Amino acid sequence: MGDTKENQKQINIELDEKTAEGIYSNLAIINHSVSEFVVDFISMMPGAPKAKVKSRIVLTPQHAKKFLKALSDNVQRFESVHGTIKDYEQPSIPINFGPTGEA
Repeated sequence: MGDTKENQKQINIELDEKTAEGIYSNLAIINHSVSEFVVDFISMMPGAPKAKVKSRIVLTPQHAKKFLKALSDNVQRFESVHGTIKDYEQPSIPINFGPTGEA
């Protein structure tokens, strides 16, 4: 049996300049079917009657659960250093996505 570090494969992840800039989002809408979770990231401006989906991520249920755990772990680490993140109540916003369907 060899060293476990030698047996692990490394993944080389590339990040181009445009993607590295990121996309601002202040609203996320999550939908799911039996086979996938769809997360739409939206940028909504105060008082504007319209908002656009800036990015959509599609995940398998297994990856959605892993993402939830990773995000939760990161929030806990952040709060242990910076204190509790305050959650402000937001008024309910009626959202119209137009025609919907299932995958």
